Amino acid sequence: MLDTVYRDFGHGYLPRWHSDIIDLEAYYLAPEDNALFVAEREGRVVATAGVRGQTPVSPPHPAEVASRFEEGRTASLYRVYVRPEHRRRGLAGAMVGACLAFVASRDRYTGVYLHTDARTPGAVEFWSRRGTVLFDERLAVNEARDAREEPFETVHFALDIPR
Repeated sequence: MLDTVYRDFGHGYLPRWHSDIIDLEAYYLAPEDNALFVAEREGRVVATAGVRGQTPVSPPHPAEVASRFEEGRTASLYRVYVRPEHRRRGLAGAMVGACLAFVASRDRYTGVYLHTDARTPGAVEFWSRRGTVLFDERLAVNEARDAREEPFETVHFALDIPR
């Protein structure tokens, strides 16, 4: 996961946004309705995908996104990462399938949310085939941001829960 943050995002580990990567137990393993899926090949982690019971809130997410989900009943997908040499082989789709099957097995969840960084190669295209774009920060004007700051490259999605 840290490899992806450094390689694809261009800014590295930021505790404010990535603390779950360091404390997997608290964020994914201990909570009953959360999960972390890991794909391994020859003893090496090649893909990850996590589910957390976390409804997007505004801020930091756009109000249009937060208002689409029921508080306390939203599953958020996190850290769907595949090492570059294992991409384009169906692994990410399988990981997302495992996450959605997990979400469907829980009565708690009524919606699935995720956001992706458009700088990650193929990410927007991948998620666009699986869900609905709710908000694309690359296209939106975010008046709260200082004009000197780099713009966010975040795209927000909703996915359906398989029934």
